[in-house]
Amino acid sequence: MRLQVAVIGAGSWGTTVASVASHNCPTVLWARNAEIADEVNSGRTNSRYLGTCRLARDLRATASMAEAVDRADVVVMGVPSHGFRATLELVRAHIRAWVPVISLAKGLEQDTLLRMTEVIGEVLPGHPAGVLTGPNLAREIVSGYAAASVVAMEDETIVRELQDVFKSRLFRVYTNQDVIGCEIGGALKNVIAISAGMGDGLGVGDNTKAAVIARGLAELTRLGVAMGGKLHTFAGLAGMGDLVATCMSPQSRNRYVGEQLGKGRRIPAIIDEMHMVAEGVKTSRVVMELAERYKVEMPICREVYRVVHEGSTPTQAYRGLLRVAPGSEQDPG
Repeated sequence: MRLQVAVIGAGSWGTTVASVASHNCPTVLWARNAEIADEVNSGRTNSRYLGTCRLARDLRATASMAEAVDRADVVVMGVPSHGFRATLELVRAHIRAWVPVISLAKGLEQDTLLRMTEVIGEVLPGHPAGVLTGPNLAREIVSGYAAASVVAMEDETIVRELQDVFKSRLFRVYTNQDVIGCEIGGALKNVIAISAGMGDGLGVGDNTKAAVIARGLAELTRLGVAMGGKLHTFAGLAGMGDLVATCMSPQSRNRYVGEQLGKGRRIPAIIDEMHMVAEGVKTSRVVMELAERYKVEMPICREVYRVVHEGSTPTQAYRGLLRVAPGSEQDPG
């Protein structure tokens, strides 16, 4: 008997994951907006988030949480971090006992500094919690380009079952039991991507951008390991792979935010024109609180925070990075 999957959230990535999963299992996509659900069902598109990209023929959508979740064997949370807890509380009224819950969100909760699987543990205790993450640009995957991802959960038996839910011939899904490392890599790379985008906006050149990406990887690795993640995770798809894709691609929301900042625009105007969430904007504040808690030096993230939240400029940020004295490449600065 095939598992039944509910994907909660009809943004670009939630819709894409639902479309991929529907090739393997009966899948229902929950959309807060009934018009989006109707478009998915009647037209096989989600034009607001994925343009003209065609979705799988077997995918069904609904605006009813009960219809999506009541019979689900797996629940996939495809909502941003700022709405994650509230949406999960809606799920709680309908989910059956012990059903695994998988997060797609690449962010951290603002007030609590919790990872999304920790939020799942608070709202839905007893439900196995995991994360699907990696260098996954939604439009490329839904259009049929080859890609790879990681599904992470502490329970090895369940995670191998989930691997079959999400994989396809062109979408390779690896397993990992390092949930902490996978979540931290996914969240922090968005902050580094804003920094890389600022460099694009300023026209600093590819050498400088490569240095920022490499040193950004060192920063997120240091914090991730300090929080309990495994070193090798950050050299893989959930770390380096996701970081490179997000820092380099014109499709990256966080890189776009940074690029616009580098061109002299301010955060409120940039965010107002976007109908998709750039997680790195809010995550930059959480990262600095975590860096202080774990006594980890994060100069790139600190400069991004200053630009996004304290009125510093991208030019000042890049000058600030040059003031950090280089030591051994393994040093914390």
